[in-house]
Amino acid sequence: MAQERVQRRLAAILAADMVGYSRLMRADEEGTIERQKALRRDLIDPEIAGHGGRIVKTMGDGLLVEFPSVVDAVKCAVAVQEAMTEREATIPEDLRIRYRVGINLGDIVIEDEDIVGDGVNVAARLEGLAEPGGLCISDLVYRSAHGGPGLRFEDLGDQKLKNIPEPVRVWRWRPEDMESAKLPEVSPGATPTLPDKPSIAVLPFTNMSGDPEQEYFADGMAEDIITELSRLPWFFVIARNSSFTYKGQPVDVTKVGRELGVAYVLEGSVRKAGNRLRINAQLIDAETGNHIWAERYDREIADIFDIQDEINQAIINAVAPELVSAEQKKTRQKDPAQLSAWECVMRGRAHVWKLGREDARIARRLFEQAIALSPGSGLGASDLALVHFLDAFYGWSRSREQSFKDMVKTAENAVAIDDTDPMALTILSWAYNFAYQWDEALATIDRAIALSPNFAPAIGLRGAILACADEPDLAIATVREAIRLSPRDGFMPYWLMGLFWAYHSIQDYEQAVLTAQRAVRVAPDNPTFRRQLLVANHMLGRKAEAAAALADYLALDPKATVDDSRIIPSRNKQHLDRYIQILIDAGVPEKSA
Repeated sequence: MAQERVQRRLAAILAADMVGYSRLMRADEEGTIERQKALRRDLIDPEIAGHGGRIVKTMGDGLLVEFPSVVDAVKCAVAVQEAMTEREATIPEDLRIRYRVGINLGDIVIEDEDIVGDGVNVAARLEGLAEPGGLCISDLVYRSAHGGPGLRFEDLGDQKLKNIPEPVRVWRWRPEDMESAKLPEVSPGATPTLPDKPSIAVLPFTNMSGDPEQEYFADGMAEDIITELSRLPWFFVIARNSSFTYKGQPVDVTKVGRELGVAYVLEGSVRKAGNRLRINAQLIDAETGNHIWAERYDREIADIFDIQDEINQAIINAVAPELVSAEQKKTRQKDPAQLSAWECVMRGRAHVWKLGREDARIARRLFEQAIALSPGSGLGASDLALVHFLDAFYGWSRSREQSFKDMVKTAENAVAIDDTDPMALTILSWAYNFAYQWDEALATIDRAIALSPNFAPAIGLRGAILACADEPDLAIATVREAIRLSPRDGFMPYWLMGLFWAYHSIQDYEQAVLTAQRAVRVAPDNPTFRRQLLVANHMLGRKAEAAAALADYLALDPKATVDDSRIIPSRNKQHLDRYIQILIDAGVPEKSA
């Protein structure tokens, strides 16, 4: 009998426990039970439901709750703690009911109606660190919730938690800091300041069907998109409770942008007719009202939840690169000296993705400027590793060996700053690949995908690494998945570089030609793809095409020799030797002129 597949998902987990439960029961058993029931009925359970939480189980004096949104979990915890402090104020100090709360964001395993796993265990340990009436959250929660909804948290540093192998950085909120901890409120009519990074509000999708049952589906679409975008640390995403205040209202997108302090708004609609479902989504620049992206999805209704997951994934993977692209376009209009750290990164990525020598030089300057503007934040650090990669791979620096070392060191430093950033982990995995550490590369990129399962750059580079690690069939399938997820991604040239190697490994040179041609269109100033086009055409006996590719290759890299290709990180030496021999046979110089 086939083994049943384990169900997993990423969730915000809240663990709460009553302080001094045994003491309170000894002092007044009946009174404690009645007050606890009243608190649950009138305060705790309604707040949990209102913030989208699900009570997984109760443990006498404690609760375990699952939330789809980190921000909602934190808001719920603080709302309950504040209300309980006020409600219990007239009770003698030694008889007051107070809770400790811990919140973690992590992978959970579904067992019937229960949830288990390290994500749950960490939440329980965090609860034990909280003060009575207070809250402790993991660093991953802190970052995902952008520091907490209108609150300041105290950094407790790395804490060794019982039965948890790795230390966890912990942030604490205490009830006595309630008033002083609140951030200044925005005065009525004032426009909130835009964050440095791309900011977006996802409005509730409009139900166009006239069918009340589709209301839940439409709301679920928007909620899931909010949750998925919130997992990407380089976006600022307005929480559901704020964006859903516009539900059922005629919307002026520019007004929404001003009121919520966001640069972009995503809105959509759901229409059901018979057994067909149509979903429209559009991304809008909140300042100008211009449409940046729009798409329509038509589906036959089979499993409604499968459709919801599929379309949510498609929207996320379309919107994320469009947001980055829009930000890059905005930075082009600014004086480089006036760019913020985030804007430097955005402009730098637009250059580094072109894989050209002059673009790499410009990108280096921008990433170094970002690091100088925001030291210790990680902005620009992992991106700078890509510049070191280009310098090493193409021999643009004085020492290839040193540039490869700098690539690994810079990427490792970026991950040390923030080991929950999927981009930093993705680039570190690419660095390990070119250090011939394929197992470390795959393990690192798997961590990135675990943090953000639909993060196309990680999926595509995983395919490229698999090609180098002598897994061509799996590599081809993985890169194709990434292209399907994000057909306009900035990392496309890197994916195609690996996809070509996979086709070369299995000697499918027809597909290799098509891949190299596509790569040339994406990055016309990059010599690698001309070299690949040369190899594939030579193997197919297309002499004229091979000669043209050779001429283009040497024009882009006049000092190119066969030795330049010996640094390709191929785990299978035979594949690399065959590639080298083809270059020699095709007329690539063996030594510099």
